[in-house]
Amino acid sequence: MNNQQKIIVAAIAAITIAAGTAVWVFGGSSSTAASHSEAEGHDDKEHHNEAPAKPEAGKEGNAQAAADDKGKAGGDGHGDHGEEAEEEAVKLTEEQIKLSRIKVEKAQAGTVMSGAEFQGEAKFDADRTAQVVPRVAGVVELVKADLGQRVKKGDVLAVISSPDLSGQRAALLAARERASAARATYQREKSLWEQKISAQQDYLIAQQQLREAEIEQRNAEQRLSALGASATATADGLSRFEIRAPFDGTIVEKSLALGETVASDAKVFVISDLSKVWVEFYVPAKDIEKVQVGATASVKATGSDQVVTGTVNYVGSLLGATTRTATARITMTNPAGAWRPGLFLAVNVLSERSQVPLVIRNDALQSVEDKPSVFVRTPEGFKAQVVKLGRSDGTYTEVLSGLTAGADYATENSFILKAELGKGSAEHGH
Repeated sequence: MNNQQKIIVAAIAAITIAAGTAVWVFGGSSSTAASHSEAEGHDDKEHHNEAPAKPEAGKEGNAQAAADDKGKAGGDGHGDHGEEAEEEAVKLTEEQIKLSRIKVEKAQAGTVMSGAEFQGEAKFDADRTAQVVPRVAGVVELVKADLGQRVKKGDVLAVISSPDLSGQRAALLAARERASAARATYQREKSLWEQKISAQQDYLIAQQQLREAEIEQRNAEQRLSALGASATATADGLSRFEIRAPFDGTIVEKSLALGETVASDAKVFVISDLSKVWVEFYVPAKDIEKVQVGATASVKATGSDQVVTGTVNYVGSLLGATTRTATARITMTNPAGAWRPGLFLAVNVLSERSQVPLVIRNDALQSVEDKPSVFVRTPEGFKAQVVKLGRSDGTYTEVLSGLTAGADYATENSFILKAELGKGSAEHGH
């Protein structure tokens, strides 16, 4: 072999020896490591098998501690719940109840009037609503009344300057002067005739002229009185005309402004006496027999708990051509102004009386958390009790559930208890 071949053979031999050495070294290390790991695992296993009770004992101890903690937590939670229950009761002394004028009654069986329900609407009392017109044409010089203002009979609403009124006042003044002159002439002619100085014809002519002058004066006065204007001239002249309120009421419409020219028949104000309102509702033909004049009805505003009792005073004799319903009406007092014209109402015309197991007064009902509730008296105080309601006639309401017969509950001024409950809830929240 030449030198080049010898070198190649030597290189191959070296590589082979190196590869064998590497395999022996790394293979042995891996086997040793695996054996060591297996030995350690075996030792750990023997260690755990020798003392199994200690971890179990620790586990039972931890479970017991957890149970103790849970019991303590449960006890604390129960205590908090008890405090909340006590705070829900409104506590008042007998003296406080007396001063607040809270009345307490027993829940018991009773009677409730039932009937048919209709949809209605509050409207102006047409008998106490007037469209005010100036009755003379002119220019607005002053506006004293405003929309929504309450006025008394005779109050000045506006002032206008009217040429027509000026002419009528001037005619009255002239008629008075003529009547005064005719009266003087009549007295003179009468005296001369009685003294036989003048002829009777002169006396009779003077008498006729006096009567004509007096008739003309009365006519001029009546024309001004029909307009509602004073017969005497004011400091501002003959043309000043004051528009006055015809009765006590509220300005519900206003249609004039300063400087505006108004006609004699223009509607400048609408005044209505809102101390009374009409409740009109519409009765289908099938229910006409249930609604009679004189029947008692309860009226409730939509979205309100307020119920008012009234009497049906009108039932229409004709049915509407398109609605096929008859119009019925209830006239109701409205001292607080709560029944505003245009308000939609639910009308329950009461026609029969029913005996029910449990009733409460309507003034006892309060809304607590948007639920109908009554305040029941307990040894701890007054507690709000949610009730399920049935029929109502405006004075009494049937209770279907939530209250037992014989329970003492607050009636009059129960809203005071609701206010106190709200205060207590707010303080507890803080």
